[in-house]
Amino acid sequence: MRAESTPASDRCSVSQDDVYQSWLQERKIEDVEAFVPDMAGSARGKVLPADKFGEGQLKMPEAIFAQTISGDYVDNEKNVEDRDMLLVPDPTTLRPVPWVAEPTASVFLDCYRSDGSPVDTSPRSVLRHVLGKYESQGWVPVVAPEVEFYLLNPHSDPNAEAEPPQGRLGRTEGARQPYSIDTMNDFEPFINDMYKYCEDQRICIDTLSQEMGPAQFEINFRHGNPIDLADQVFLFKRTVREAAIEHEMHATFLAKAMTEEAGSALHIHQSVVDKNGDNIFSTGKGELSDLFYGFLGGLQTYMPQAMVMFAPYVNSYRRFLNPCASPVNLSWAMDNRTVGLRVPDSGPENRRVENRLAGSDVNPYLAIAATLACGYLGMMEGLKPDDPVEGSAYGEAFSLHRHINVATEALKASNAMRSMLGEGFVDLYCALKDDEFKEFQEIITPWEREILMFNV
Repeated sequence: MRAESTPASDRCSVSQDDVYQSWLQERKIEDVEAFVPDMAGSARGKVLPADKFGEGQLKMPEAIFAQTISGDYVDNEKNVEDRDMLLVPDPTTLRPVPWVAEPTASVFLDCYRSDGSPVDTSPRSVLRHVLGKYESQGWVPVVAPEVEFYLLNPHSDPNAEAEPPQGRLGRTEGARQPYSIDTMNDFEPFINDMYKYCEDQRICIDTLSQEMGPAQFEINFRHGNPIDLADQVFLFKRTVREAAIEHEMHATFLAKAMTEEAGSALHIHQSVVDKNGDNIFSTGKGELSDLFYGFLGGLQTYMPQAMVMFAPYVNSYRRFLNPCASPVNLSWAMDNRTVGLRVPDSGPENRRVENRLAGSDVNPYLAIAATLACGYLGMMEGLKPDDPVEGSAYGEAFSLHRHINVATEALKASNAMRSMLGEGFVDLYCALKDDEFKEFQEIITPWEREILMFNV
C-alpha cells in the first residue's frame, strides 16, 4: 500500500514504451487529465497530450494544499519557498473519462519532494500514513462508503433556495419518498448514464436508493482497499456532477442543501482483517472480540478531536440540527440507525462498524483516514466503549461539536491526531479551516438583512 521506498527521482521519468503509453495507445486516448486531490477533495492538476504523457517530470506547487475552498491561500510556515512537488502517476488509476467528447483518460498523481519523501500534507499521503500504522501490526482495513447527494434544478442566484429538478414527466418532486422505486424511475435517464460512466471508470457502485429528501439519492460502494475506495468516491463526485449537467440538472454533495430537508451523509463501513484475511472484530467462536470493542472505544474517544474532518465546513453542522435525520452523538448499537456508530447485523466474517456522522461534503481520503486513525488508537490502547443503546438514540444528549471553530480548536490541541495524521498536515488543515470560517463570518446573510436589519 505504500510507495515511499522508491525515490521520486527514479519514478518520475516514464519512457514511451512503458505501460502508460501502451494503455493510452490501445484506447486511442488523445488527452490525459493528471490530477491530485486537494484538501477539499477537488481535482488539481494538468491536461497533457497523450503522446507526451510520461515524458520528463510533472511538477506542481506544493501550495495547492494551502488553498481554501474559495481559492484563497493560507500561510504555510513549512513551505515559505512555495516549492514544487514531483508528481508520480499511479498506473493502477488510469481510467477513461467517458463524458468528454475527445478520447480522454485520467490518472491520479502521488506527490513527492525532491529528496524522495512523500508530501505529508497530501490527503492521499495522509491516508497512506494511517494505513502504514495498520500494516505495522499485520492488519488490513476494509471500507465501504455510502454517499448521499441531491439533484437540483439549475439556478444562478446564490440567495435563492435550492429546488429539486423536474423528472422525465416534467413533474417536480416535492414530497419525501424514501425508497420509492417510482421516484428513481423518474430520473432513469440520468441514473443510466451515471451507472455507465461509473462502470467505464471501474467505480464499483452497488445499490441505489431514494433518500429522505426530494430528489435525494444514496449510492453504496462495494467494500475494498481504503485508498482505492477514496479514489472511487473522489471520481464518483465528478461523475455525478457531469452526468447531471448532461441532463440539465445540478448535483450537490453539500451536507445541508435545502432548508427543512434532510442533510446528505457519507457513511463509512469499516472492518479490519489480519494477514490471513480473517476479520479481527470476531473471535474464533464468532463472538465480538476485544479488538472490536477497542475500535469502537477509539471512535467514541477520539472522534470529537477529529470532527472537523467529518464536518469540514460551516454548513456541515446544519445537518445535525434535525435529530431525526442525522445522529447527533457517539452512541453505538447493533442494527440501529439512530446512533452515530452502528453495527450492522451480519455474520462474524462480515462484522463491521458503520460511522454515520460524516457528511457527503467531506474529503473522502481525510474522512477515511480520520475514522481509521480513531479506531486504531482504540485498539492499541485497549479502550472500551459505552454500553450499547437500546431503542432510539435521537433523544439522547447532543455530544458533538456544534460549530466548526470549536471542532478546529479540538483538532489543533489533539496530540493523538497529530501522531496519526502528521504535525504538518494538522497545522495546515486547521489554518485552512480558520481562514474559511473567518471568510464566512465576514458575510452578512439574508436572515440578518431580513430579520435583524430594522428590528434591532
